[in-house]
Amino acid sequence: MSAGNHEDSSRRRWWQKPGVLPLARVFVVLVCLSLLATDGWLMWKARQVQLRDAEIETSNLAAALARQASDSLKKADTVLLDLVERLQTDGRQPAQLQRLAQLMRMHVHEQGELHGLFAYDRDGRWLVNSFGEVPPGANNADREYFIYHRDHPDDHGPRVGRPIRSRMTGDWIIPLSRRLEDGAGNFAGVALATLSIDYFRQFYATFDIRQQGTINLVLNDGTLILHSPFREPMIGMSVTHSQIFSRLLPQSPSGTAMLPSINDGVVRIYSYRQVQGYPLVIIAALAKDDILADWRDDTLRQVLIVALLMALLGLFGFHLLRLIKQAQHTEVELIATRDALRAFNQRLEQQALEDELTRLANRRRFIRALSDEFARANRSQRPLALVLFDVDYFKQYNDIYGHSAGDECLRLVAEVIRDAQKRPADLAVRYGGEEFCLLLPETDREGALQVAEQVRMALEERAVAHAGSPWRRLSLSAGVNVYWPAEGVVLEKGPEALIQGADKALYAAKAAGRDRVMLYDERIAQLIG
Repeated sequence: MSAGNHEDSSRRRWWQKPGVLPLARVFVVLVCLSLLATDGWLMWKARQVQLRDAEIETSNLAAALARQASDSLKKADTVLLDLVERLQTDGRQPAQLQRLAQLMRMHVHEQGELHGLFAYDRDGRWLVNSFGEVPPGANNADREYFIYHRDHPDDHGPRVGRPIRSRMTGDWIIPLSRRLEDGAGNFAGVALATLSIDYFRQFYATFDIRQQGTINLVLNDGTLILHSPFREPMIGMSVTHSQIFSRLLPQSPSGTAMLPSINDGVVRIYSYRQVQGYPLVIIAALAKDDILADWRDDTLRQVLIVALLMALLGLFGFHLLRLIKQAQHTEVELIATRDALRAFNQRLEQQALEDELTRLANRRRFIRALSDEFARANRSQRPLALVLFDVDYFKQYNDIYGHSAGDECLRLVAEVIRDAQKRPADLAVRYGGEEFCLLLPETDREGALQVAEQVRMALEERAVAHAGSPWRRLSLSAGVNVYWPAEGVVLEKGPEALIQGADKALYAAKAAGRDRVMLYDERIAQLIG
């Protein structure tokens, strides 16, 4: 027998050894399990990202609503202070009261949150009000706020009372009151501003809290003033036994937690915040089921794809086990299996870093790229720019033209932003919802502003109709932030500070009227905080 024949014979005997086929079967099973584990890990990470984004969303919503409530009460209290001063300085003669009534009506007309303005004498009789008439025999000495001010001579501050029905109109109102005194410091009545609960109801209804989200305005003593979606029977109920009031609020004036509701048992992410200067708490919540709805749909599709792929891999493995007996095909089949798995993992990695709708980089890829570019900027002492874009009045666009048109709108905006990528390191990203961003390494402030303005103008030139916009066309707002290590600026929060600055600039652009580009600077930092 020749040496070549001996080698061929030995190779055939090696493939025919009893342990080879079981090992091959184990290999196929391990491949399927590793594929399943990889996909499961990616799905879990996507779920965690969804929940973290929802925590940020509810926290921002609670902060915005707390600011709005504080501003509304502050405006009403400013009016109330003016009324107190006029009553205690000008007196209560008919002519003075008539002028005061006109002033009251003007304030109520100008401030949408105000329901009415009133003044009562020391016995609870109506002195003057913004409605221009006094019901016969009207007396408010039995109201809680009146009794409080009568019995607390040392409290000269504003008092926010529990929600009540107006005796003038029957509407639900929030009483904001101050004590009136005579020249000797004796109790002389009460000045009252009533805020319309319906005003807050309508304002809260403008926020997209999905199907099971809630917004609550609550007194510090746990009395519920308003629940959105609106449920009138819940006005005035106590929520002191909820975990937010019993456990979380005593520890911190603001925070976020995932909790089951005491009313319907729905698990939600709650963000609460104390209203500055007033005994009120804002609680904003998104239901966990709503938050994960899109994730579940994506996961189901991915599971079906992976299951199909695993089934195909199983069939392929079975076929491979048959072919493994044939020495001349074994190496080819193993290489093909390895290449197929490598290609699939590459596709999985690409899907994990790309937004499905717009084909831009997704948030995960952006965070990774931002971290790398931030480190590179520190090493090279070169600037790093970030531009955040937001589609103006996108909710109205969806409402008017439908979600399919909304998706096409986002694809169009993505195309415009993608065209702004001029260099290999530039990265266009769908940041979330109708928000996009451009990461621009080695770009100074002037260059970043120029790129952002070019994107805004490019979309303007498309002249996409938008009936819900003041300009009757689709537009973008943009916030720009630039980090330049050579200037000696140290960002303690690292890349997150670059995002926060761009977000504040974007907020300033929207606050200034939208359809514009704003650069984050000291003025914006001091204005927005």
